[in-house]
Amino acid sequence: MTKSVTLRRPDDWHLHLRDGEMLAAVAAYSGHFGRAIIMPNLVPPVVTGAQAAAYRDRILAVLPENVTLRPLMTLYLTETTDVSDLVNAHRDGIISAVKLYPAGATTNSASGVRDFDKVRGVLEAMADAGIPLCMHGEVTDPEVDIFDREAVFIDRVLDPIRRATPGLRVVMEHITTSNGVDYVSSQDNIGATITTHHLVINRNHILVGGIRPHYYCLPVAKRESHRLALRRAATSGDPRFFLGTDSAPHPDTAKESACGCAGCFTAPNTMSILAQVFEDEGALDRLEGFTSLNGPAFYRLPVNEDMIRLVKRDTPATYPSHIDAGRETVTVFDPGFPLLWHVEDPA
Repeated sequence: MTKSVTLRRPDDWHLHLRDGEMLAAVAAYSGHFGRAIIMPNLVPPVVTGAQAAAYRDRILAVLPENVTLRPLMTLYLTETTDVSDLVNAHRDGIISAVKLYPAGATTNSASGVRDFDKVRGVLEAMADAGIPLCMHGEVTDPEVDIFDREAVFIDRVLDPIRRATPGLRVVMEHITTSNGVDYVSSQDNIGATITTHHLVINRNHILVGGIRPHYYCLPVAKRESHRLALRRAATSGDPRFFLGTDSAPHPDTAKESACGCAGCFTAPNTMSILAQVFEDEGALDRLEGFTSLNGPAFYRLPVNEDMIRLVKRDTPATYPSHIDAGRETVTVFDPGFPLLWHVEDPA
């Protein structure tokens, strides 16, 4: 018996599109989404309003005419960020948020923050202007085990910042632990994105039976108990949790190397995967909240007016295993189960 669910067009509140040939290759694969928060960790990073506007124009230039994705730009927070430029860029509609990377935490984060006291003035100005702060939630202290870095970040960085600047609206991005779920669930004025892949994989998928580089991401996938906590949060209906895919394309030559890049490219098949996850959890009626309603509510934006339909069929939806990006290829995330949910536009 065919199943179907119709929902407001979803948004992606954490997306990497890269630049140049890679941007041209991957941008259209986010075409199921109405809007996406675009990460600023290019080389060099996007640190001014003018750079954000130029990057937005490059994205729009490569999107096919039939794709209505609206890029919502961000600035990369540094210890020398110009406060007036940042506030003006938000006032003028150029940016929707600011991204904080602890220096060295993930791909292209070398320009991130080392001394959080140096950005307190920026954070206070953001709170006054109502500008959300998106935080990559990991410490980079080499003494802290990689599987503990999110929990330690909450205690050392996130909670102190929120106590010092209580008016600041914060998104704890791509949470991966029950610690993150518990913290966000107990707080106000905060949201959290959850990725598609962290709902599907745990650390065994990366390491058991051989190293599987296309499941390696940062924050790294954790124990099964944490994955289950994320699934409960995503399917709970709690408006503090919403979709941010963190879809992160890398050339296969960079992923499959002696020091492989972190990131999973989930943009093409995210909605099919999520429909299966929510069906498995008996929560298809809450999929729209997670993908289409909770994010706009946090960002104080209207929901998308148009709709998409997900239809479950007997034969799997067809997605490429790889896409071409210039002379490189990019591997599409494999969830490890058939994708029977097809994405359609309503008739």
